[in-house]
Amino acid sequence: MNIATLLWRTVRLRPGAPALMTGERVEADYATFAARAGALAAALRDRFGVAPGDRVGVFMKNRTEYLEALYGVWWAGAVAVPINAKLHAREAAWILDNAGAALCLVSDDVGAPLAQAAPSVRLLSADARTEWQVLTGGEPLDRPEPRADDDLAWLFYTSGTTGRPKGVMLSGLNLMVMTLCYPLDVDPVTPEDAALYAAPLSHGAGLYNFVHVRAGARHVVPPSGGFEPAEILNLAPRLERVSFFAAPTMVRRLVDAAKARGGTGEGIRTVVYGGGPMYVSDIEEAVTVMGPRFVQIYGQGESPMTITALPRELVADRSHPRWRERLGSVGTAQSCVELRIADAEGRPLPDGEVGEILVRGPQLMRGYWANEDATTKTLRDGWLWTGDLGRLDADGFLTLTDRSKDVIISGGTNIYPREVEEVLLTHPAVHEVAVVGRPDPEWGEVVVAFVVSASGAEWDPAALDQHCTDQMARFKRPKAYHRLDALPKNNYGKVVKGDLRARLKDG
Repeated sequence: MNIATLLWRTVRLRPGAPALMTGERVEADYATFAARAGALAAALRDRFGVAPGDRVGVFMKNRTEYLEALYGVWWAGAVAVPINAKLHAREAAWILDNAGAALCLVSDDVGAPLAQAAPSVRLLSADARTEWQVLTGGEPLDRPEPRADDDLAWLFYTSGTTGRPKGVMLSGLNLMVMTLCYPLDVDPVTPEDAALYAAPLSHGAGLYNFVHVRAGARHVVPPSGGFEPAEILNLAPRLERVSFFAAPTMVRRLVDAAKARGGTGEGIRTVVYGGGPMYVSDIEEAVTVMGPRFVQIYGQGESPMTITALPRELVADRSHPRWRERLGSVGTAQSCVELRIADAEGRPLPDGEVGEILVRGPQLMRGYWANEDATTKTLRDGWLWTGDLGRLDADGFLTLTDRSKDVIISGGTNIYPREVEEVLLTHPAVHEVAVVGRPDPEWGEVVVAFVVSASGAEWDPAALDQHCTDQMARFKRPKAYHRLDALPKNNYGKVVKGDLRARLKDG
């Protein structure tokens, strides 16, 4: 089934419901949203020769036209290639070339540099108001082009931290399974809800549009187009029942802002957090300040937003004897997922043992676009080898330890950076921390911590070292502490530990 059928069905039930909004301003109801998508699909087919299965880029900052562009592409039966607007034009051009996309829907702020970097790609701008109105205001296709379940729908490019990004091939079935899991495992959705897109629509935040489209909920782009905690805290009480996806670093900023104003996040119904490690001390404080508004998910582009979930009642619960251990986990397998912790040969490991996380189910990607070697390495016998390490307990709760490439091997013993980071974050002088390994001729590697101090705190490495010594085995504690004003992060808010290792090499 064409994933755009979700919109086609909803418009018949709730045509006058508000659909696309910028802040509090309604830009389109569902009837208008569907008409624009259908008209764009007709224009893509009739004026630009886009056929079912063709790839079409979408390179825009967050705005309501982004959703019109996505659904127009799908309505035509084509494949959406959303590209993070924070990428350099040359990086975006490489993705378009790799995907074989001859057409890209853009906004002028990022489209102008792209025109120079990819001169052979036809660009259609949402800021060319007359042209965009013609594209989205013509006679629409009556209904989405038929597509098979396994047909490609979303070509998602990874962040490429270890080389060129890989194109994750997501089919209509993959996206539908993810959509159906959301209300079962993450959060129920009603027509009264408002999905707020503060994180890039090109990635996880955008994937959650489907369940909100099917429910006939509101889709809200904040006026800033991004994540501004004060803006969200001001907007949420006026919109009410707001839900959004946020990386852990974004949650930390939101909680700090709420605490500073003495607020509790009024109007925010759900914050779905994921995309990186959420430390126990941070989520404890988040619940203390803002209440039971938080849900955790763990997923990858290759298993889109669908590996595990930790629902709000478990995030907020303090009655279970192992509540803190569960809070430090990423929850239990989502309904569509089979999980395994495996050794290097793929053999299942007993509960409590650390191994690589393997995933199986109908949500898994079809493979990597034009990259058979990577596909063969990552998908083996129906299982996705995630590259993440973790352990399962007897109740099925999965705890991440680290990415396999981030594990520190010191004196032949594995040390998991997250464990050290969790301890350091309980010290009142530490605001943020990242732990990496430094090559050492005697031990192979030693532990090094990069610390962002809490506001007004005195820099005292000896106190941090004593804190670690008091709470963990001595061999795990950092052998050096480096103070930073900020940790290096990528476009999605994840700490780039490769940059920290490079600093150590550079002296």
